[in-house]
Amino acid sequence: MSRRIFIILVFLLAGSSVFAHDVVLDLESMSATDSAYLYLRLGYRHILPLGLDHILFVLSLFLLSSNLKTVLWQSLAFTAAHSITLGLAMYKVITISPKIVEPLIALSIAYVALENVFVSKLRPSRIGVVFLFGLVHGLGFAGALAGLGLPSNSYLTSLLAFNVGVELGQLTVILIAWFLIGKWFGKKTYYHKYIVTPLSLLIAAIALYWFIQRVY
Repeated sequence: MSRRIFIILVFLLAGSSVFAHDVVLDLESMSATDSAYLYLRLGYRHILPLGLDHILFVLSLFLLSSNLKTVLWQSLAFTAAHSITLGLAMYKVITISPKIVEPLIALSIAYVALENVFVSKLRPSRIGVVFLFGLVHGLGFAGALAGLGLPSNSYLTSLLAFNVGVELGQLTVILIAWFLIGKWFGKKTYYHKYIVTPLSLLIAAIALYWFIQRVY
C-alpha cells in the first residue's frame, strides 16, 4: 500500500505522463477498499497541503461570516456543486480545457474575496454564487484526476472517496480558521475592518495574479 501511495504521489507532483501507465496498472491490482482509502487520502491532499487555490476560496467564504454553521452550509453547497461537474467530467459527459477552467477558478477566488470587502453582511445570494463557482472548481478537480485515472474495478467508489476527501480537507481548513480567527475575533466590532478587509484584499491580489499568470 505504501509503495502505491508513493508512486501515485510522485506522479501527481511530477505531472508527467511517463508514470501514468504504471500507476493505473498498480491501481487496478488494488481491492475496492484499498482504492477507496487511497482516493480519500488523495482528495484530502488535493486540498491540504496541495490545493492553495481551493484553500483561499474556502477561507474567503469563511471570512465574511465566521459563524461556523453558516460557513458549513456554504461548504456543503460548494461540495454538492463540484461533485456534479467532477462526476460528469470523469464520465466524459463534459470536457472543458484547463486553459479555461484554471483562470476561472482564480477569478472565482478574486470575486468572493472582493465581495467580502464591499459587503458587510452575508447575503442569501452567496449560496448561489458558491454553488456556481463549485461547478467550476469541480472541473479543476477533474483535471487533477484525469491524468491519474480511476481504477475500472472500483471507478465510482474511488470517485466518491475522492470527493469525501476533498470535503474533509475543506472542513479542516474551516475549523482551523475558526479556531484561529472566528472564535476569538468573529464577534468583535473591528472584525470586518481590520481582519476581513485586509485578508480579503490579500487573497484577491493573489487570485488576480494567478488569473493573469494562467491566461498568459
